Amino acid sequence: MLSRSACRRQHHAVLRRSLATEVVSEPSSSSHPAPIRTKRPPRAVITAAVILNRSPILTRTPSLFERAYYSYQARIRRALHSPFPIDFYFKQGSLLETKFTLEEKKRERRAFGAKFKTEEDYISQEKAAADKAAVDQLALQEGEGGKLMPRVHEADLNRDYKSLDRKGRRNIYLLLQTKVDDKEIWRFPQGGVEKGELLHQAAQRDLYAECGDKMDTWIVSRNPVGVYKESPLDMSLPEPKAEKITFFFKGHILAGQIHPNPTAIPDFAWLTKQEIETRVDKDYWDGVKDILSDY
Repeated sequence: MLSRSACRRQHHAVLRRSLATEVVSEPSSSSHPAPIRTKRPPRAVITAAVILNRSPILTRTPSLFERAYYSYQARIRRALHSPFPIDFYFKQGSLLETKFTLEEKKRERRAFGAKFKTEEDYISQEKAAADKAAVDQLALQEGEGGKLMPRVHEADLNRDYKSLDRKGRRNIYLLLQTKVDDKEIWRFPQGGVEKGELLHQAAQRDLYAECGDKMDTWIVSRNPVGVYKESPLDMSLPEPKAEKITFFFKGHILAGQIHPNPTAIPDFAWLTKQEIETRVDKDYWDGVKDILSDY
């Protein structure tokens, strides 16, 4: 007669045999197709460019609204201001007092109109002519009354696009002409980035390399003001071309003039924003137009 422990072991053995399942052989790994390797994208070509700017050197001509606003403010100030103490600053009857009085009359008429009259307008014509002659003689002795320079420079009349004196009321930018694949294009000064070199350092170096060092320039910031992708990466092509990325840095020219190498840069020009649009490609213009000033 079997013991209780022996019966328990026999029961467990039968139970294990009943729960056992048939081992299904897995197919070998050689039957699976080889994984498809994705193409590694080519390394992007990074360049640094400088948008070299000459700031306005003349005040901008005010618009009709601005002129009307300034005239209105001048009339208000003159109507509300306290009378100027002439006796305190000028000796009564002196030539300097007469000069100040005539200049003040001009300012009053400029503010209130040509028909505005003061007490001094009712003096005799002989005395008015004598006062004016005396004031003109004083101005001649002191070297005043010189002829002012015209607001339109000779470079504008001659259409000299290489002069920094043109378009004195506008922001103008340096544009270079070069050849790429036997095609003449216009672009901003740019160049490659060397290993271990910061972008703003590369932009400054490339500017001097293309435009010479006979000028005083200043790169505004270490951070680029814009980026342009010349040829976006297309991985659908059998042999995709490397993506070309240009980072733009803003700079100012303070003195001097550029002297580029004529073999690499046959021509250059200082142009306004609207003039740049007519010379560069449309894709290039779409990438830089928001960086340039409208004035």
